[in-house]
Amino acid sequence: MANIASAKKRAIQTVKRQARNTSLRSRAYTYLKKARKSIISGENAEAQACVKEAFSQIDRMVPKGIFHKNKASRLKSRLNASLKKKILGTAASISA
Repeated sequence: MANIASAKKRAIQTVKRQARNTSLRSRAYTYLKKARKSIISGENAEAQACVKEAFSQIDRMVPKGIFHKNKASRLKSRLNASLKKKILGTAASISA
């Protein structure tokens, strides 16, 4: 346990920051999960809306330091690729 006042303050700040970061990270992953589920379900309009919301949440986490910019880019890229794959697969099966 910290004995010096400044160390006590830093310990308190760390706990607060950790709680905030965990909450924000959890929110972002919840939006990602929702987007993935909507892509799997097959509703293209709903999937596109959920992906757009997920992109927004991911972009908000980068300046806050929750996600590194490369991780955010990777998450968005993979999500978009799965969306395109699903949409093109649906379109191909309809036209065939």
